[in-house]
Amino acid sequence: MPFAKTPEPPYYAVIFTSERTEGDRGYAGMAERMEELAGGQPGYLGIESARSSGGFGITVSYWSSEEAIIRWKANLEHRAAQEAGKSTWYAGYSIRIARVERAYGS
Repeated sequence: MPFAKTPEPPYYAVIFTSERTEGDRGYAGMAERMEELAGGQPGYLGIESARSSGGFGITVSYWSSEEAIIRWKANLEHRAAQEAGKSTWYAGYSIRIARVERAYGS
């Protein structure tokens, strides 16, 4: 997955860290669908994600505003995926929301 192409700051990052349970049980398909669905949401800027072979993962999605993040969290299809994550796919998770003030790199 390439780096997300974000605009000049400020913008927001939703940092989702998780520990997967064993087996796929539809996870890969749902993750692909959520990325596709998020991409169509107003204010969505991009995503970066990595997962270890042991099941620990970090996904960072980028958004133009806090309002865009709130709308995404409330999306009905996304809410169903959140519930499935809690009951089936994740042994644990954490969500952090941060305002990006500076960004630089090569």
